[in-house]
Amino acid sequence: MKNYKLPIINERHFVPSLKEVRGMLIICFLLVLSGNISAQVSAGIDSTSIQIGEEIRYKMLVEADSTQIVIFPEGQTFSPLEVIESYKTDTTKSGNRFSLIKEYALTQFDSGSYTIPRQKVMIGDQVFFTDSLKVEVRDVLVDTTKQKMYEIKPLVDVDASFFNWKKYIWWIIIPILLIGLIAFFLLRRKKRKEAKENELPPYERAILALQRIDESHLLEQDSHKEYYSQLSDTARKYIDEEVYDHAMESTTDELIARLDEEIKTGALNLDKQTIEELKSVLKTADMAKFAKSKPDIGTAKADRNVIERVINETKNAIPEPTEEELLADEEYRKTVAEKKLRRKIIFGSLAGIGVIAITLTIFIIVKGYDAVKDSLLGHPTKELAETEWISSAYGSPPVTISTPKVLIRNNFQLTEEQKQILKGNETFVYGSLIGNFYITVSTIQYNQKTEVDLNKVVEGVVGNFESQGAKNITVKDEEYETLAGAKGIKVFGSLEVMNTVTKKEQKSDYLMLNFAESGGFQQIMVVYDKEDRYAKDVAQRIINSVELKNAK
Repeated sequence: MKNYKLPIINERHFVPSLKEVRGMLIICFLLVLSGNISAQVSAGIDSTSIQIGEEIRYKMLVEADSTQIVIFPEGQTFSPLEVIESYKTDTTKSGNRFSLIKEYALTQFDSGSYTIPRQKVMIGDQVFFTDSLKVEVRDVLVDTTKQKMYEIKPLVDVDASFFNWKKYIWWIIIPILLIGLIAFFLLRRKKRKEAKENELPPYERAILALQRIDESHLLEQDSHKEYYSQLSDTARKYIDEEVYDHAMESTTDELIARLDEEIKTGALNLDKQTIEELKSVLKTADMAKFAKSKPDIGTAKADRNVIERVINETKNAIPEPTEEELLADEEYRKTVAEKKLRRKIIFGSLAGIGVIAITLTIFIIVKGYDAVKDSLLGHPTKELAETEWISSAYGSPPVTISTPKVLIRNNFQLTEEQKQILKGNETFVYGSLIGNFYITVSTIQYNQKTEVDLNKVVEGVVGNFESQGAKNITVKDEEYETLAGAKGIKVFGSLEVMNTVTKKEQKSDYLMLNFAESGGFQQIMVVYDKEDRYAKDVAQRIINSVELKNAK
């Protein structure tokens, strides 16, 4: 056997030192940490136990950089629970970061224990998942022995029409109104044009009418009847306005006789030959209109020149008006101008009203009657929701809360006995129990360390409301935790109170948070009118904003 000598190859391997390894690990940790703290996602529900068909509010809070795009889950991603409504995202800005609150209304129509699955939230290129939550759906207990029985209702005839005309009536009315409005403006434009022409002096209008007859080419179109009709009307209108105000409805013989009388009295300085020429043309026009006579083109053009000469000579034959006539004419013109102005104002107002009515109708169809009415006439709670909210800390230990209005301090004078126990007792209020909205924030600070039993606070809710005149009070409670981790008890329900102004019973809902933090007691309460369609969202927004500064 031969022994082979293997060659030795020298290789240098890089082995980092302990100090370098530690540095790299710290850098990696900081990179991971910075990626994790760039955005935060949390979720919670307002109740963990409901009856069949009741609503659960699922609230999702996202804190992210203002440059990041946040995509919340949409559709039926909460199965086995059903999504009733997906509310608009509430956004608040602090520096270069956004806090986004997204709420969903969920429900379930079968009893049992359910788990709301984890929800996926996209923040920029990162994917975050919320925690899954358990919900208990209880049966509604019905005592059939006490349930009153009713007779079976008789059959009711139902209209089997396949066309629901009420549903489409607005789609028919709106186009008709728009067409009517367009037609109105077109007719008004035409009338304005005619009115502008009528503002010309009679002589200028007559000459303009003769020019239009020349431009109409009626003779070339063999329309002798229309040609002579316009020629006769032009002469009659001028005489009607300047000499004899019944020239339009008079016969030819009556008109000529009247002109002869005007000449005899000296009111008109026309010669006899001009009157005879006018009479001849008017007689020819009557024959063309009624006897279907058809003069040749040369005669027709000659008659047109006669009418122009008669108009010119009549203008020169009319004596200059006296000063009294000029004043009367000026007064008349003023009266006519005022009537036209009033007519324009009336038509303009009607058109404006029509446009407003159409616009309102369209908004009512799209937005709904209540939304349009509240936007135009105003609604106190809607104004609270849309105003700029104020975030402030109240009392000691401090409670931070966002409200539409600043809460006013209620000063209570402590008795000597209370001063031995309490270090401070502060209450801040907005509104009243019988109003649309009532907010109170109360804080109590003890001199010595005191354990506050929040369950006893819940037991005293009914008595507290009854002392303020409320009745038919319902009470539900559950554990509650703020986004910052302060734990307490949430109490909610309904009550009735007599409104001293309207003398009617007012049904209200209430939400109350109770905390025992920092050696004291904090209570936040919101009471709102049950019939107010904006109040529930405003109340929930206030409750969601509650934080205790010293909470860990």
